Amino acid sequence: MIEPASGPAAVKANGPTLSPDALHALILQSLDDDQAQEVVTIPLEGKSNIADHMVVASGRSSRQVASMAQKLAERIKKAGRHARIEGLPSADWVLIDAEDVIVHLFRPEVRSFYNLERMWAFGDAPEVAQA
Repeated sequence: MIEPASGPAAVKANGPTLSPDALHALILQSLDDDQAQEVVTIPLEGKSNIADHMVVASGRSSRQVASMAQKLAERIKKAGRHARIEGLPSADWVLIDAEDVIVHLFRPEVRSFYNLERMWAFGDAPEVAQA
């Protein structure tokens, strides 16, 4: 389990909360626990002010994508952070906005169609392994 960050930068008006890096680690661990495929992190610091990290991952089916999204949102909320979910009914592409980390969960064919890694990495995207 990820411990809440300490120090003045990690304390908000409602008490201690996870730092952006600890939140990112929690998200990666949750996706690993739920057997997400092809997990890629894109650092956004210096590229955009919407978040510090973007995580893109795939699930084998709409059912797995929906399950991963719901579990991830629950884990983020238990850690004291907010998480908004978009796209859950169809679960082809689910976006989870966890403030400092944006998570995109896709079915594989939808992910390859939109190719977010290439768009956001501005030429320095890590290669995505083919299953």
